[in-house]
Amino acid sequence: MVGWSILGILLIAVATLLLARFVFNKQVEAYLCNSLKNEMVEKLKDAGKYVPDTTSYHFAYQKDSVQSQKIREYFKLDTVVSSTMPTWDKAISLARFVAENIPHANQKINPKRRNAIDLWKYTRSIEPAFNCRLHSILLHELLLSEGIVNRIVTCHPADSEDSDCHVVNLVWLPELQKWAMLDSDMKAWAEDEKGTPLSLTEMRERYIDGREIVYRPLLNSDNDFVYYRAYWAKNLYWFDTWETTGYGREDNNPAYRNNNRHIVLVPSGFKGFELPDHSVLTTDTSRFWAAPKISNCHLLDLPQEQMK
Repeated sequence: MVGWSILGILLIAVATLLLARFVFNKQVEAYLCNSLKNEMVEKLKDAGKYVPDTTSYHFAYQKDSVQSQKIREYFKLDTVVSSTMPTWDKAISLARFVAENIPHANQKINPKRRNAIDLWKYTRSIEPAFNCRLHSILLHELLLSEGIVNRIVTCHPADSEDSDCHVVNLVWLPELQKWAMLDSDMKAWAEDEKGTPLSLTEMRERYIDGREIVYRPLLNSDNDFVYYRAYWAKNLYWFDTWETTGYGREDNNPAYRNNNRHIVLVPSGFKGFELPDHSVLTTDTSRFWAAPKISNCHLLDLPQEQMK
């Protein structure tokens, strides 16, 4: 009995130490993440203001009814969404579908084809997970197939030595007449205190103003979003997105050969980075984040080799 009592005491002591270590590690993590977040928020506050300009560009959201049908059938999207769902509910369901089936990872072998169907095949035969850009490409095309206008947006830090950016989808919600950020890679979206989904520019403004951002998990999770909050504070400094987007946007599609420009939004006076090729620089936030002109969307006949 004495032996068992001593063993029990030892087990309790070990469990207590492990628990204390876990709690301590969580506290240290929270402290470091909050410190990073505060530092990055100060950079946002110190950034130059956005100012109107006359830079010439026009966002186009191209459609392809044949490819839309092909994607809906391939992924059996009628089992994921219904035609009666509001746009945001559809978008969340599609992002959840991607998040449930494809984890985040920095893939070792880059896929040769970068469209929804081939990226899905890649995860079933080569590597089971991939990074945020590939997540965004896949979700982009699923959303398009359901008639949901969206952009792939790359979100960058102020530090030119920091090559770690984040790529998400920006979804247009016609019912609310606003954009909303959706992140299938890190499995989350952002809301205000009233439950309204937030866009990237609204998130940036709220970090600067100190207003609340509520992060919601796409999957059941006990994520406290401590790291995620700091990560977003870092990556809301400047942005770039395709001027023209649609199916096969990053799949060497010859249909985009003459529509290959990046539109880059930066704070005025910011020059600490290298622009991607075919880039157009703007400091005009109102035009960059303007509502899409849906009436100007047009059908795009993709070459048949892109449909395979």
